[in-house]
Amino acid sequence: MDKQIEASQRASSLPIPRWEFIALCAALMALNSLAIDIMLPALQQIGASLGVESENHRQYVITAYMLGFGGGQLLFGPISDRFGRRAPLVLGLVVYVVAAAAAAIAPSFTLLLTWRLIQGIGAAATRVIAVSIVRDTFEGRRMAEVMSLIFMVFMAIPVIAPGIGQFVMLFASWHWIFVTMAIGALIVSTWALLRLPETLHPEYRRPLTVSSVVSGFRIVLTNRLTLCYAFASTFIFAAMFGFISSAQQIYIDVFHVGELFPLIFAGVAGVLAFSNYLNSRLVGQIGMRRLSQGALLIFLCISLAWLVVSLEIQMPLWLFVAFFAGAMLPFGGLGANFNALAMEPLGELAGTAASILGFMQTFLGALIGAAIGQAYNGTVTPLAAGFCSVSVAALLMILIAERGRMFQPHNPPVSGHVTDLHENKGLKRVA
Repeated sequence: MDKQIEASQRASSLPIPRWEFIALCAALMALNSLAIDIMLPALQQIGASLGVESENHRQYVITAYMLGFGGGQLLFGPISDRFGRRAPLVLGLVVYVVAAAAAAIAPSFTLLLTWRLIQGIGAAATRVIAVSIVRDTFEGRRMAEVMSLIFMVFMAIPVIAPGIGQFVMLFASWHWIFVTMAIGALIVSTWALLRLPETLHPEYRRPLTVSSVVSGFRIVLTNRLTLCYAFASTFIFAAMFGFISSAQQIYIDVFHVGELFPLIFAGVAGVLAFSNYLNSRLVGQIGMRRLSQGALLIFLCISLAWLVVSLEIQMPLWLFVAFFAGAMLPFGGLGANFNALAMEPLGELAGTAASILGFMQTFLGALIGAAIGQAYNGTVTPLAAGFCSVSVAALLMILIAERGRMFQPHNPPVSGHVTDLHENKGLKRVA
């Protein structure tokens, strides 16, 4: 009860409205999505301009960014636990803007990949800080609800980003896509500097020493629930990275959709945004565990059916989109809830926990996703097989985390209990 009352007091102390808090966190995380999805229509032109011979090697523009993004989070987590949330965020945003601008004038593919790696390192701050300030302010089902709303707004970027990239290339070269990224980051940076509060309480600040950092990492990595749910989240996000890596080739080379690619991509992303909204409405009543574990089983069944059908027939576009959109419907019940379940036991180590969770999701997830993408062979079967494999791996992690007992709620529903009334009061005061 004391922890829930304390969480509501932290929530009520925010000097900005709840809707703006959610929108700002979503905008920070969306800079990462923008850096990935806006590139998709330009991969072919980038490869042709910089002399990339292998079509699959174009995917490295995405992979290099994801590796920097994943690795950088291990740096920004402990720093944010020592110096607070705002200062590391400013540093990361500056790196993001400079790297995006430099990539716009990169004379070679190697140098472009180098700047993309650096851009990913800068973007790591946005992901760590966004998750950390949510954990600083909320916990339990409320954290999962807020994270779902953030993911819902965050998913608006995949809906529009490929279209933005396509629009830019109607009037300019691919170089201006990086300029667009830099401008977007400058806008979000200004918003954050003016409005983002410092959410890390002084008593939670940790010294930035080798022993302190190692101790924090040890606490996170030896917590069974945190580690297993982090791995489950990693496997699930690897499926998305695998799709992003090969999406342009699948839609253009397999289904020949041409300029309709951004529209189809946006339609499926819209399904994912709706899924996150639905999760935010249901998680308070059903609970994170029941909702996420049920969603995972649905995701596994759809992926398995997708794989079987892809092995039997030459899949038409409408059926591919139907299977993929079907898989995205339960996806919204996975990402936000798995994140909240992994972060829940470690409120006093929110920065370090967010960095490790983010590293696993993005660095390891990007490596697994890159393997799925590199398996592309002119059909959709490798992607379907990747979705099926990672969902099985995620299910194994959940079984280990819960000692084989699934669908067991650990938090009471958000209702009329005394602790929930405290929490609801705090959330209303934020709004």
